[in-house]
Formats: sequence, structure tokens, C-alpha cells
Amino acid sequence: MKRDMDIAAYEERARNGPCFVCAFLGGDPDYRHEAAYEDDAHIAFLDRWPTLPGRVLVAPKAHVEHVVRDLDEAAYTRLMLVVRRVALAVESVLRPERTYLLSLGSQQANSHLHWHIAALPPGVPPERQQYHALMTENGVLAPSPEETADLVKHLRAALRAA
Repeated sequence: MKRDMDIAAYEERARNGPCFVCAFLGGDPDYRHEAAYEDDAHIAFLDRWPTLPGRVLVAPKAHVEHVVRDLDEAAYTRLMLVVRRVALAVESVLRPERTYLLSLGSQQANSHLHWHIAALPPGVPPERQQYHALMTENGVLAPSPEETADLVKHLRAALRAA
């Protein structure tokens, strides 16, 4: 079940608030997320406003803004291996029809480099796939705290098993 999202409030927060990844890593309770994976250089956490079940964000812990020019080849490769590892865990838990990987954000909002892992459930009609499935303008999911805890538990177990 999807609910409407206050897009204006989200945009205001993204443009004028602190970096959401840095605030989360700094322990700001207003930017709390459920972490599924962490190593010395990366963090993976559930999207606060998921448009698809189990949408996960993966980011370097360091405040990096450009996926290509701010990472050397080794750092880029390490990040992409984490994205792949987390995406495989998402796939093992949710069994999607397709897994979308996107690096979103801009200098105006959400500038901290992050990748979205979005698992498209089987049976979604073609007209509701791809960009339609990713856009918060089409509504966001509101999983219960119990559903979120259960998903994180399964993702962590899949990541440990990998």
C-alpha cells in the first residue's frame, strides 16, 4: 500500500538541510536510517521513503560527491563491489523480477554520492515499472517498524552468508 509523500517538504530538507548521509553517520536522530551493511568505508541502509519494497541506499562514508571524478579506480571498484554485494542480498531476500541500480542526487540536493538498489517485484505491470516505480511522486511505501526490522534482519543474514 502506497501513501502520498510531501514532495515540497522533502525537497526543502534535501536542499537546505545537512547532508543526509553525513547526518545519519553522525547520529542525528532526524536522519536515522536502518543500516543493513557497514564496513570501514561504506554504509548501506534502507531508504526512508521507499517506492519499492527493500529499497536500499549504498554510500561511501566519506563525503564524496562525484561518482567518476572524486573516486580513483580502486575506490570506485570497492564501492561498486559493495553495491553488488548488497544488491545480491536484496535479490536473495526479495526475489525481484529486476533489480535497478541508480546513482542519483545533484549538487543542489542530496550531493553525497549514493547508489539506489531498487528491487522490482514480479508482476508489476510494464507501465508501472522503471521510472514510474522509482518516483516518489507516485507514492511511497509505509512499512511498519516490524516489517522494517524483519527486512533488515533478513538482509543482514544474507550479507553474512555471502
